[in-house]
Amino acid sequence: MSPNNLKGQTQGASPFHRGEQEIQARLGIHDKMENIGRRFIREYLLDQHQEFYQQLPFVLVGSSDSRGRLWASILTGKPGFVSSPDSMTLDLKAQPLPGDRLSDNLQENADIGLLGIELETRRRNRVNGKIKAVSADGFTVSVSQSFGNCPQYIQKRQLHWLPEYCSASLSAQRFTQLTPPLSALMTRADTLFIATGYTDAAAAHHGIDVSHRGGKPGFVRIEDDHTFSFPDFAGNNFYNTLGNLLLNDRVGILFLDFQAGHLLSVTGGAEIIWAGEAVKAFPGAERLLRITIDQMIYLPAALPFRWDFQEYSPSLEFTGQWSK
Repeated sequence: MSPNNLKGQTQGASPFHRGEQEIQARLGIHDKMENIGRRFIREYLLDQHQEFYQQLPFVLVGSSDSRGRLWASILTGKPGFVSSPDSMTLDLKAQPLPGDRLSDNLQENADIGLLGIELETRRRNRVNGKIKAVSADGFTVSVSQSFGNCPQYIQKRQLHWLPEYCSASLSAQRFTQLTPPLSALMTRADTLFIATGYTDAAAAHHGIDVSHRGGKPGFVRIEDDHTFSFPDFAGNNFYNTLGNLLLNDRVGILFLDFQAGHLLSVTGGAEIIWAGEAVKAFPGAERLLRITIDQMIYLPAALPFRWDFQEYSPSLEFTGQWSK
């Protein structure tokens, strides 16, 4: 029987590793999420998700470097640059932007996470797996897990391509602490992408995840020139990101300037703030993530397209921003 014809549970073993299970148990939802996870987290791509990736002009990528640091990146191309020849495979015909650490991290058999997201429709799908092959024009991913995400906290934007664009002119800038322009980019953001990972050869499910986070502009708070924090709102209760961080505090964060095309990629460590006055002070927050910066890569005007803002997510009605 084709995997796309299976009904009910898609796998017999738990799709969650011990970090994810520990958080679910802490919050009293472990048994519920085991049942939901076994039905909706698949070891292959549904037909609709294969088609979804093939229509995208960009995907987010989570990867790990030789030092075990996590990075979040973006790959771009005309729709069709991602293809799915079968339900277990994604082919990406694209090269990382000059200066992006993803260039060094694309190694055969390396763990990788992908997020397909369409801002104008708020559709998204997560994939993690391993790099099956690397070639001069891209790489192939063997799918380990795939599942759709709800549209919560995604701001609706319409993408338009630039008439003239040349990646050869890009120049990466590296920093180990925040500057006023970088701090300003973070604090006006309403969206970020976060890469986390957990590797254990003995575990049935592990790897790298890359996920979306959204909030009202000002949901990211600068604490000092090496530290920033942001709230974690109610989500799908899978706790992939937090479960990874419970076992491995390394994190990669990517900020996009949707109007100017700037990219800011951060790698560092993350601390989960479960409770306290800081959590109470932020409306809608269930907990906070505090990021300590190790290194940042800034790519000005790096993207071959821009976005026109359309509307904020209705989910933000019940969330706040840091008071000045």
